Amino acid sequence: MKLATLNALIAAVEDGSLRSAARRVGLSQPALTKTIRELELELGAELLQRSSRGVTPTAQGRLLYEHALRATRELGSAVTAIRQMNGQMVGEVHIGAVPLAVMLLIPETLRTFGQEFPQIRLRVSEELYVEPLHSLRSEEVDVTVGGIPADLPAGEFMVERLLQTTMVPTVRKGSRWLKAKELRDLQDARWVLTGASGESGYAKLLFAQHGLPPPHVGALVNSTLALLSLVVSGDCIALMPEQIARGALAAAHISIIPIRERGLPLEVGAIMRSNAMLSPVLRQLTAHLHRAAHHVQKI
Repeated sequence: MKLATLNALIAAVEDGSLRSAARRVGLSQPALTKTIRELELELGAELLQRSSRGVTPTAQGRLLYEHALRATRELGSAVTAIRQMNGQMVGEVHIGAVPLAVMLLIPETLRTFGQEFPQIRLRVSEELYVEPLHSLRSEEVDVTVGGIPADLPAGEFMVERLLQTTMVPTVRKGSRWLKAKELRDLQDARWVLTGASGESGYAKLLFAQHGLPPPHVGALVNSTLALLSLVVSGDCIALMPEQIARGALAAAHISIIPIRERGLPLEVGAIMRSNAMLSPVLRQLTAHLHRAAHHVQKI
């Protein structure tokens, strides 16, 4: 089973079209079709279902696709790591970041890291909530930046502690919710959450910390832009890092609700798999994350 054959299958599954997959891997469509047919004969199983609308993987095809994806990713990582060990700072680093990290740390990190290492591409994906660490465990991302879970399994991950913040309740300027005196007064407000569901996320942790049930879920969002838009244009409440809420850009549109509770203390860090070799690029990236954290703390 050759790497080129696996790449052909990956392209076919992801593109859903043999014609498109052929262009992607630099083959003619008949050549790609022959390659996949030979793979099916080798394994004694149909890997793709053909129809007038394209191709979809069978159960066997999906299984091989997932293993092939991991294999090619590992091989690519090894090649990049070897080049980096030889002094060639090239490649790609995939960062998973929760909204608070996107707002606090990623912009400055991208600026300084990109200036120092222009040949390395940084790819950033927003994570709704860091607790499950699914993307890190499945190796979809190289590093996750966000609140450090209290119950990280011992030995599974490495953690670089970056900064302390407090998640405070915010709302648009002039909102009636600014009259609230304590957290329980906000129980029936419409909250914008960034967790995977109304039963997870930082708002639930804040309410639980004070012996209260989770607040009313007004909306679940999957991006920082959506979070800010709903708070600014609606009458929704959301938790935001205090540094962001007090910053000039946000302070022009939102206010911190002055309840007696302090807010949710949160330690933000960079989390990496402990069984992965810490490459030169990841070491440099964590250094720039520390630099960005220092910059935020001075604001």
